[in-house]
Amino acid sequence: MERNILGVDIGGTKTAIIYAREETSIHIIDKIVFPTSSAKDTIRDIFLNLDQIQKKNGLCTDDIYAIGISCGGPLDSERGIIMSPPNLPGWENVPIVDMVKERFHIPCAIQNDANACALAEWKFGAGKGTKNMIFLTFGTGMGAGLIINGQLYSGTNDNAGEIGHIRLSGFGPVGYGKAGSFEGFASGGGIAQLAGMKLAEKYQMGETVDWCAREEIESVSAQIVAENAQKGDPLAKEIISISAQYLGRGLSVLIDILNPECIVLGSIYARNENLFYPVAAEVIRKEALSLSHQVCRIKPAELGENIGDYAAVSIASNMTRN
Repeated sequence: MERNILGVDIGGTKTAIIYAREETSIHIIDKIVFPTSSAKDTIRDIFLNLDQIQKKNGLCTDDIYAIGISCGGPLDSERGIIMSPPNLPGWENVPIVDMVKERFHIPCAIQNDANACALAEWKFGAGKGTKNMIFLTFGTGMGAGLIINGQLYSGTNDNAGEIGHIRLSGFGPVGYGKAGSFEGFASGGGIAQLAGMKLAEKYQMGETVDWCAREEIESVSAQIVAENAQKGDPLAKEIISISAQYLGRGLSVLIDILNPECIVLGSIYARNENLFYPVAAEVIRKEALSLSHQVCRIKPAELGENIGDYAAVSIASNMTRN
């Protein structure tokens, strides 16, 4: 069944309005991007650009199936409220879903960005056709979304899937406010911390590192580490290997508890699967229950840099209209 859907992707620096047409798959038809600012001004711009994208594409209210909103948490997805996300200062308890419904008279729903990305990869990407899937962002941080028994699972108060907070070691890089956490070891921020520690060891022992001078240690990034690991640099490969080992431990916990068909990993993992997968897979083979491990595929995300667009419209696509 063909249907038109709209998405709103609210980020810390920019907001996007997306128009997509869904048939057997989904096609992004148009997109408008503008800066994110205060809640009042950004919502005004969201309304103006939702009007604009409909007018530009010859659509009226009756032509739109639903509007999906993707935004960083914390949220109350059931009541449709944005609840003071760290990347949106001043956005305090904004009832954005009701505001959109009142203005456009179109069904609307909101999800946090990790849940929205999980929906996107499940409906249209690497997890398509599965019933039980986990999505891990593996970007600057480690966000997650859970698809259980063919439905997005968000928990009692929208806090399900905070996998990055699991402590995997009593000592290690800090992520999610916790040393040795899953996010600490398996995220861009965590890999940068690991690199800082390993680089400091080298320089304290009187050695030098071609790809990072001593004065650059504090600014080293996961991207720099991955690029040099891809070139075969032993130290960079060692840093990625540490991250991959703990990634394997974390995934083993998820496999044992949730018994998924598929775990989809985005961003850093998707761009460097060849570096992470062999190490993580060996850990999973040793740690996870064999019967659960055998039915679970570890896959890179398929929607790439446009996943934010697909995420927002996937929320609309996933809605059930009475």
